[in-house]
Amino acid sequence: MLSGLLRLLVLPLRAPMLTLLVVIATYEGMQWTRPLLMESLGDILVVTLCTMPDRLLESLNRMIGRSQVVGLIFSLLLLTVGWMFLLYLKVLPNVLILGCAVLLARLDLLRLRMAPGPLPLTMALSLVVLTAAGFGHWLVR
Repeated sequence: MLSGLLRLLVLPLRAPMLTLLVVIATYEGMQWTRPLLMESLGDILVVTLCTMPDRLLESLNRMIGRSQVVGLIFSLLLLTVGWMFLLYLKVLPNVLILGCAVLLARLDLLRLRMAPGPLPLTMALSLVVLTAAGFGHWLVR
């Protein structure tokens, strides 16, 4: 019990990219101007896409079917509309920075062999990002 608690306490020292994720999420929370629900859902979506890309792509491929042409057209359409929507909302830089920070934190946890399965990792990183962003939003209020 004490050993597990000690491992969690020194985790920011052993996984510095996790600390970077907290700093980036706090800074992002300081810039929140839209309703908090929209910002929170966007952050959860970014964390989910960055922590479970293989499972999401498998599900997408099963939904599209076996046709590679349909899959390619659907993927290009989805990416193009997604990028255009992010550009329209003027959040593309924030999404890219948060996504990179999540991927780096995930790699750091994998390096330490402390990463749980995809769903618990998604929930844990979402909690970290939302808590840090909420703290950053609270700081500037």
